[in-house]
Amino acid sequence: MRQRRLKNEINVVPYIDVMLVLLVIFMVATPMMTTGSVDLPAAGTSPQKPDKFIRIQIKEGGELSVFDADGKEQQLKGVKELKTRLTSLHEADDKMPILIAGDKEAPYRNVIEVLDEAKRAGFQRVGLETAAK
Repeated sequence: MRQRRLKNEINVVPYIDVMLVLLVIFMVATPMMTTGSVDLPAAGTSPQKPDKFIRIQIKEGGELSVFDADGKEQQLKGVKELKTRLTSLHEADDKMPILIAGDKEAPYRNVIEVLDEAKRAGFQRVGLETAAK
């Protein structure tokens, strides 16, 4: 009687197939996972300011001033006082545009708070005032 001899071989073809599938998946997924600098959206600029507008000025220390359409300045103590002032200005003329002039050294948080309050008050045309280059 003949004795059978055992073969100690591993079939590697299925492993190669799996590795090729994983390679393709990683090659497709890697470009989507890159993290780098943030691309901020570009903002369009208006060729000129509107004839009449409300101006909110944010100074370096965070102090707020509101200039009405006639140019009269009112200094405010904080965002709560700004909210009441914007509500009264909106009741007077809800179509009036608002320009926010933030000092370049003013905290970014203050500018965002003023933008939020202007939108909450119901103003539709709110923009940021910039200096010409």
